[in-house]
Amino acid sequence: MTINIEKLALLARIRLNLREKEAFKKEFGAILDYISELKKADITGISDESAGKNVLFESAGREDEVNYESGKFSKNLLEEASSVEKEYIKVKHILN
Repeated sequence: MTINIEKLALLARIRLNLREKEAFKKEFGAILDYISELKKADITGISDESAGKNVLFESAGREDEVNYESGKFSKNLLEEASSVEKEYIKVKHILN
């Protein structure tokens, strides 16, 4: 598979000099080689159901629980703010 770095740079809207183009070509080549290796992996015995799960979102050990009073951090933040109005931090108007 040939990698067209100029087209990728155009799509990404970035400018690359010759040295950067060569470096990117080498890096993209390594990434594509790695993906080719992943395609060769033996996944027999892995169910479709478990293949689609994202384990990062599963609880690793305990339930989440709140260990502080409600509004504690809001109170601290409001105390530190230079200007407060009706439990809101007042800031300079920056939008039209």
